Amino acid sequence: MVPVHGRPGGQLPIIPVALLKKHHVHEKYDTRFRSCARLLQSLWRERQGLPIGVHRDREGRKRRLGSMLSTQATDTGRNFMNPAVAHLVRREVAYQEAGALIDRQRLYGNLLSSMPLAFNAFAPLAFDKALAAKVMRSLLPDRDIAIVRQVRFEHSPGRRDPALTGDRSAFDVALFYERSDGGPGFVGIEVKYSEGMTEPAPSALNERYEVLAPASGLFKEPLHAALRVNPLQQVFREHLLAQAMLMRGDVAEATFVFLAPRHNHLVQQAASLYTSFLTPCDDTQARFANVHLEQFVDALGWAGAGDEALSLHDRYLDWRQVDQVVEDALLRSGQGWDPIVPASRPLRLIGQAA
Repeated sequence: MVPVHGRPGGQLPIIPVALLKKHHVHEKYDTRFRSCARLLQSLWRERQGLPIGVHRDREGRKRRLGSMLSTQATDTGRNFMNPAVAHLVRREVAYQEAGALIDRQRLYGNLLSSMPLAFNAFAPLAFDKALAAKVMRSLLPDRDIAIVRQVRFEHSPGRRDPALTGDRSAFDVALFYERSDGGPGFVGIEVKYSEGMTEPAPSALNERYEVLAPASGLFKEPLHAALRVNPLQQVFREHLLAQAMLMRGDVAEATFVFLAPRHNHLVQQAASLYTSFLTPCDDTQARFANVHLEQFVDALGWAGAGDEALSLHDRYLDWRQVDQVVEDALLRSGQGWDPIVPASRPLRLIGQAA
């Protein structure tokens, strides 16, 4: 595999512990990707001149954490790319849907959380529906997206509705659009950043899934137990939520998009495993699309939002920043001694020794 920016095989590094501690991001149980992502967020915070925040563990103990913002930075909305996005977030929180699960601490203060990423990435599409249509046409070329009508956050078409999935499943982002023939279309999006697909899950899915999964025709083995536990259960639930909207007649076509960085190998492995359970899709079914966050940022820039794309890349995806601080740390650790060169011997003796 060809190195990327001097990175062997294009993979992210295992960051030296001393470097993690220097930036206050040494977390014992972080995955390789999460460790790099946490450092990248701390580097972004430092460049922005934002004060470090405090993390409280389950025992109530406090410690500084580089991927958290201070209370002052949290209150002023600095987890978001600009004041307009911060205002959008406050409005969405104020008018959130009944039953929506919005963790305000993660949203406003946690730099590493996928929740602020969802707003930072899709706010430009909410502000500019023409831009939204162009971006989504680029990412989903097999869909006839003529006009984007609405972009919503933490949206469910009906929490606990027995005609849907009967639970509180919801999409991080939801786009409602109109096709060229006037028919309504829908894209539901689940956004991941540093997660490992082992997050808390329902102890058991309700009985509605035992009916909906076989009826959907989406799966080779709709009753397979692997679909109902981590790492697949959330993807399974939200894909079926999009399918239930389609079966109920809410929309004429639906797509469920799973969006995450390509270097997050645990998320990408889960997406690949989930795809292996799917049957070929037809027009009566909600399609599944695994989209890399890098593809989304590229599409955003191509569609005309160059500044927004550059800002997202700088904060969430520019691993060259991590490479540079790791390289500097490795060089420093190798300094401090001069190699001792052995005294020369006649070549005849060397030959005899051989």
